[in-house]
Amino acid sequence: MPQVSHKGKNMPESPIRKLVPFAEKAYKAKKTVYHLNIGQPDIKSPEVAMDAVAHHHLEILAYTRSEGSQEYREKISKYYKNNQIPAEADDIVVTTGGSEALLFAMGSIADVDDEIIIPEPFYANYNGFATASGVKIVPVISKIEDNFALPPISEFEKLITPKTKAILICNPGNPTGYLYSKEEIQKLAEIVKKHDLFLVADEVYREFVYDGAKHYSILEEESMAEYGILIDSVSKRYSMCGARVGCLVSRNKQVISTALKFAQARLSPPTFAQIASEAALQTPQSYFDEVITEYQDRRNTLVAALKKIPGVKVGEPKGAFYCIVELPVKNSDAFAQWLLESFDDNGETVMVAPAAGFYSSAGVGLNQIRIAYVLKKESLVRAVDILRIALENYQD
Repeated sequence: MPQVSHKGKNMPESPIRKLVPFAEKAYKAKKTVYHLNIGQPDIKSPEVAMDAVAHHHLEILAYTRSEGSQEYREKISKYYKNNQIPAEADDIVVTTGGSEALLFAMGSIADVDDEIIIPEPFYANYNGFATASGVKIVPVISKIEDNFALPPISEFEKLITPKTKAILICNPGNPTGYLYSKEEIQKLAEIVKKHDLFLVADEVYREFVYDGAKHYSILEEESMAEYGILIDSVSKRYSMCGARVGCLVSRNKQVISTALKFAQARLSPPTFAQIASEAALQTPQSYFDEVITEYQDRRNTLVAALKKIPGVKVGEPKGAFYCIVELPVKNSDAFAQWLLESFDDNGETVMVAPAAGFYSSAGVGLNQIRIAYVLKKESLVRAVDILRIALENYQD
């Protein structure tokens, strides 16, 4: 019998999506499930984006350029410049979501068995992208006790080998919500220059920062022109996850020309989604102001409620819309499955993402979950109350 590849066998399951079959059984059992497991915003997509697709004048749904349409890339460039990020249209390759941008980045800068250092916990699909690319992730652990701040640079330097090609960060972080400061970005800039590495920054949550803080992009550092690769997406910024449009941005011409070859191999990014994404750039600042206020209120509501549960520890996010929560359980995978299979409170339960899948170090994060606060405040309050009751009844 033919066998599947070792790469396929090693491809990790998504900790976010692997519990879906159990959720479906819960639906069939007529349970209400509060979804805290996935970063699907409930905020409406900008009307201007939806209208652009609804009222298009295309007669043929044709390919666009492999790097994305010229008009869209010029408008993205203008957006970046308005955010103090110097990027021209030719520095941008439009991709099928931020996921493809990350795959293009790994494929462009690393060969099989090369290494990329990533502070963990990190976005779970980095594990999958690395497996697909034949790249080895080397984790440097950040801790909930430090609110997942950047580990000491000395910890990075201990891990650098001749195989190391890059440091990858997510800023603000998924799953931690941590926002790297300007000083932390500058420390990373210094180390990649010192060791001749790339600094890859997944900045898809740039708009979502709280408490009056400001996001600082790696490409705001002039010295990162040759070293920096920015990953971006419209998914969360405009609540357009289904559009599947992102981009890779770098002022390193060799990186862009290499990424473009990967882009040519998949032909082009989706045409309708580019139309929507281009129109979304007209979204007024008032939209983001309202969204940020809403998410900040949700964060405050969620964290305050979680802190009232005995034995629970929670990281306090400064951006994005996630937080890591440490529970008084031995194995959060088993607990998350039990919540869907065997527990309810008046016909209601919650779905969470076990956090071990956001680490690459074995045995780390087993008693943690990631919560996405993408529900309205009253739903978050009820969901946390269900979580409290569940913990009181759960037997490891």
